[in-house]
Amino acid sequence: MDISAVISLLAICLLGAMSPGPSLAMVVRHTLGSGRRHGIICAWSHALGIGIYALVTLLGLATVLAASPQVFKAITLLGALYLAYLGVQALRSQGQGPGLWQGGQAISYRQAAQDGIAISLFNPKILLFFTALFSQFVMLADNMSGQALIVLMPMVIDGLWYTLIAFAFSHPKVLDKLKAKAHIIDKLSGVVLLLLAARVIYSL
Repeated sequence: MDISAVISLLAICLLGAMSPGPSLAMVVRHTLGSGRRHGIICAWSHALGIGIYALVTLLGLATVLAASPQVFKAITLLGALYLAYLGVQALRSQGQGPGLWQGGQAISYRQAAQDGIAISLFNPKILLFFTALFSQFVMLADNMSGQALIVLMPMVIDGLWYTLIAFAFSHPKVLDKLKAKAHIIDKLSGVVLLLLAARVIYSL
C-alpha cells in the first residue's frame, strides 16, 4: 500500500472511532459510573470486536474479488454511497442528546468487557461501515503486511481513541467542553466522509 492509501485508511479509521454513537455512550457510561479502569477495559474490548469485524470483512471481500470482480465493483460503489449517506447524516446532525453523556451504575470489570465487545459485534452499522471502508483497500492490500495493516489499524485506533475518552471523562470539567463541541465534530466528519466517498467513486 502506498502512503496515500495509508493516510486515507487512517482518516477513515479516525472518523469511524470518533463518530458519536452507541459505542461512545457505552465507554462514557462505564467511565462515569465505575471509573477510568472500567472505561479502558470497555474500550479495548470494543476494539477487539472491531478487529474481529475487520478480519471477517477483509476475508469476505477478498473472496468476492477473486470470484467476481464485477460484483466486487458493485460492492465498492454501494460502499461509497453508504459513506456519502453517513456524511450527509453527520452534516445534518445537531449533536447527541444528553443521554449520551450520562453515567451508569458501578459494575464489574468483566461486565465492562462484555458490554464493550457486545456493542461492537452486535451493531450491524459497523459491518456496513467496514464493507464501505475495506472495499477500496482490498485490491491494494496484495500481501500479508498490507492485509495486517488494514485489520490492525482500525482496532488499534479504536482502542486508543476510547482510552483517550476514558481518561478525558475521568476529569468532569472535560465533559461540558466535549458536549459543546459535539456538533463541530459531526460537521467535520460529514465533510471528510463525503470527500472519501467521492474519491472512491472517482477511482472506479
